[in-house]
Amino acid sequence: MGTAARVVILPKDTATLRVEDLSLPDPAPTQVVVKQFASGICHSQLHQMHRPRKHPIILGHEATGVVSKAGSKVTHVKEGDIVLLTWVPRNAAAAEELPVRSTLEVSDGIAQSENVFTWADNTIADQQYVVKVDPNIKKDVTAIIGCAVMTGAGAVINTANVQPGQSVAIFGVGGVGISAVVGARMAGANPIIAVDLDDSKLEFAVQFGATHTINATQEDPIAAIHALTGVNEKFTFLRTQVSGVDFAFDCIGVRQTMEQIVPACKTGQFGVAKGGLGVLVGVPSTAVELNAIDMLLNEKGFIGSFGGSCAPDRDFPRFLEWEERGELNLDAMITQRFTIDQINEATSALAAGEINGRAILEF
Repeated sequence: MGTAARVVILPKDTATLRVEDLSLPDPAPTQVVVKQFASGICHSQLHQMHRPRKHPIILGHEATGVVSKAGSKVTHVKEGDIVLLTWVPRNAAAAEELPVRSTLEVSDGIAQSENVFTWADNTIADQQYVVKVDPNIKKDVTAIIGCAVMTGAGAVINTANVQPGQSVAIFGVGGVGISAVVGARMAGANPIIAVDLDDSKLEFAVQFGATHTINATQEDPIAAIHALTGVNEKFTFLRTQVSGVDFAFDCIGVRQTMEQIVPACKTGQFGVAKGGLGVLVGVPSTAVELNAIDMLLNEKGFIGSFGGSCAPDRDFPRFLEWEERGELNLDAMITQRFTIDQINEATSALAAGEINGRAILEF
């Protein structure tokens, strides 16, 4: 017997979303049906909405919920368990087969997901995208751990492995960028420099641990970062003062910021120390040009961070512990809440830059 669900659908030929009443099928052997409490609203869905497509799409990839049905081969969760949903396998190293992405039969065809869909009051997903958690967690704000927190904080603690006292700049302090700020603070980074175009977002970043802010509409962020981080007694191969951050994170993915993070990085000290590392966290929408001479002479690097290099089974308990201790203030990070029927209003607000932190859908 199927499960009644209200699901957000992105049609094939328009970016206007609709909510459709459907019946989810019973789970296949490796699938789980989850009744959801809340889902994050992520910029990645905006990318999906504005890309050409050949079929309808079902959206969303971070949520909290409770298992209502489990397939015959599902072993790590059962009916009644509280879970987080995410778009990366919970333990890829231990997986014996590839997870199956969700699809649904909708009114205008077969709708596909990018692994999971969480803009729905009930969802069905492969067990590898479902992480069992403590039943006493907050059921609403923890929804954003499955993407925003994982991607931002994970880029800092996993991909870059930032150490105490190292310097960090974070370009773009939306939901992912704020999570990177928290990750940098938890890693003991100093300074933590937030870069954005919006003063209200920069002020918001200070609440979560940014020690300095730069409004890139008012000053050159690269010059400002180097002015903040110069080391008088250290010099490069070209006899210029060593300056810049150990790690610069681009949490936006537009061409301008992708091309700013490597120049913002620390210049190398020949024979003594390598230069800094630019880390691409945001989903890129264009090609990028890097200054190869700068990277060569200063031994700088540029690397991608996909989903914060996270293994959810390992990392989600750590993030939930931060939340429980008050070090990851998800209540403050969630600044707007919407119902499923307000989904077009929610995505419009996100596209217009009107949401500080993160927004969620509540079911």
